[in-house]
Amino acid sequence: MARTAPRPQPTRVEHLHTTLTDCPECGQPLRPDYCNRRCVSTLTDVVRLILHVRRCHHRDCPRWLKPYRPEQEGRYALPQHEFGLDVIALVGSLRYAEHRSIPEIHQHLVARGLVVCERTVTNLLERYDELLAVTLTDNRRLQRLLTEQGRILLAIDGLQPDVGHEVLWVLRDCLSGEVLLARSLLSGRQQDLVTLLQEVKKGLTIPIQGVISDGQHSIRKAVAKALPGVPHQLCHFHYLREAARPIYEADRNAKKELKKHVRGVRPIERELEGRTDPDAEVIRGYCDAVRSAVTDDGRPPLEASGLKLHERLSAIAASLERVAEKRGYRANCSV
Repeated sequence: MARTAPRPQPTRVEHLHTTLTDCPECGQPLRPDYCNRRCVSTLTDVVRLILHVRRCHHRDCPRWLKPYRPEQEGRYALPQHEFGLDVIALVGSLRYAEHRSIPEIHQHLVARGLVVCERTVTNLLERYDELLAVTLTDNRRLQRLLTEQGRILLAIDGLQPDVGHEVLWVLRDCLSGEVLLARSLLSGRQQDLVTLLQEVKKGLTIPIQGVISDGQHSIRKAVAKALPGVPHQLCHFHYLREAARPIYEADRNAKKELKKHVRGVRPIERELEGRTDPDAEVIRGYCDAVRSAVTDDGRPPLEASGLKLHERLSAIAASLERVAEKRGYRANCSV
C-alpha cells in the first residue's frame, strides 16, 4: 500500500562517525568514502541521521570496499526502519503490559504526535516479539546473571488468550525476574509440563531450590515427577484468595442484600423524563450515583465490593439527609 501522508520533517540533525578508523581485518586505515542519510521518528522528535561510512581500500583485505557504518546507529533504530527503538518498546509495553489492541495502540501513538498507520503498528509489534525472543534466548547473559545469584526459585503458569487456543506456558525465575522458557502447548497435561521442567533443569548450572505455581493438579504432579525433593508451594495470591474465601462469600451476600434496598432507580428516572428544572437534574444526579455504586465491583480478595458499596450508599444517604433537612422535611433513606 502506498504512503498516503508525507514523511514528517526532521526536527534535529545528528552526525554519526565510526569509532574505528582502522580495518578490523587487516589493520589498514578505513577511508571516509560517503554519507548515508535516514530519518528516524522517536517518541520525542524526528531526527535526521547523517552516517559517515568508511571502507577499506586494501585489495587483499577480506573486507575490501565493504561499508563500515557508525556503531551508534543501532542505538536509534533497527536497520531499514523509520521508527526508533523507544517506539518499539512502547508498542510492546502497551500490548503486553496494558493489553491494548492494535487500534488502541495506534491511537495512543498518534496522540503522542507520531505519524504512523495501523499496519505499521502491527509490524512494530512483530519486531518487538523478535527482539524479545532474541533476548530470552541469549544463554550467555542469562547464565551469567543466574550464576551470580546461585539458585533458582521457579515460577510456572499457563496463559490462555482465548478459549480453545493454545496455552502459553511461562517458566520464570522469581529472584531475577528472567523468563527461562516460554512455549505454547495445546494442553496442560502432566507429561507435557514434565518435559518443560526437565528442559529448564537441563539448561541450568545452578540448583532449583523451590517452585511456585497455582493449585492445578497437573502442575503439582509434573513438579513432583520432574523435580523430586524440590519444595513446591502455592503463590501468595492463591494463598490469600483461599484464606479470604469465607470473607469474600460474606461480602458478596452483603452486597446482594444492599442491592435489594436500592432497586427502583429506573422508575424514578422515567418520571423525570421531559423535565429540565433544577430539582430534576439533582434527582438524576443521585440516580446516577446509585447506579454507579451498584455496578462498581472491587477485585477480591484485596477489595471488598460489599463494603465499598455500603460506604458509597451511606455517603449518598447522608447527602440526601442534608438536602431533606434544608428543605424542612425528613427523608427515609437509611441503608
